[in-house]
Amino acid sequence: MIFDLTGRTALVTGGARGLGRGMTEGLLAAGADVITVQRGPVPDDLDRYAAESGLTLDSIAVDLADLEQVEQMISGLLDVRQVDILINNAGLQHRDDSVDFPLADFDRVLQVNLRVVFRLCQLLGRPMLERGYGKIINIASMVSWSGGYRVPAYAASKGAVAQLTKALCNEWAGQGVNVNAIAPGYMDTEMNEALIADAERNEQISARIPAGRWGTPADIAGAAVFLASPAADYIHGAIIPVDGGWLAR
Repeated sequence: MIFDLTGRTALVTGGARGLGRGMTEGLLAAGADVITVQRGPVPDDLDRYAAESGLTLDSIAVDLADLEQVEQMISGLLDVRQVDILINNAGLQHRDDSVDFPLADFDRVLQVNLRVVFRLCQLLGRPMLERGYGKIINIASMVSWSGGYRVPAYAASKGAVAQLTKALCNEWAGQGVNVNAIAPGYMDTEMNEALIADAERNEQISARIPAGRWGTPADIAGAAVFLASPAADYIHGAIIPVDGGWLAR
């Protein structure tokens, strides 16, 4: 029962695809009602998975790059629903040589990966603090520690997400709100298609992963359920790697 999320409602940004989908399925399986927030609709097979399992899955279409849209969405949602778990998963990536990196793309990555994350923590954290209970899980990255390669905006945003997680922990842990982060390693998702297709870079990365493979969305689900559950009630400000051992090499 320590991992049971029955009666809890989770909001997962970007929860219909990639790592977000893995976490959505994990939360549903643990008994949580899940609201996914993304630009597009939920795939039919994910809807069927929830329906066949007797679980509640709702979807809200929002452009997360538009902060005004996000704020209006959350305001309307909180009028009718209580959100107990927030997973800030949605993120943008842009690869380019740093010397030529377009400032517009730098700003866009920071907007979605950091500014919107902080605002969602504020908007959903306030009622959590008022209730004295809530779980916030931010998605960090291996580049929260390392610098990455040709991804200066992504590295800057994910380094900041790790520090933001710790900053919010320091203020909110004593008020019943857990703020933690998951740092996925190299995952076989759409965001990494360019890396996977680059045979030389793929080989370099794979050689450093002790587990011998890239991760999958299913690999992230357990960490999300754990941090969302009562099992993690005394875990605050942690950045948990789910990386197949990449950091240990």
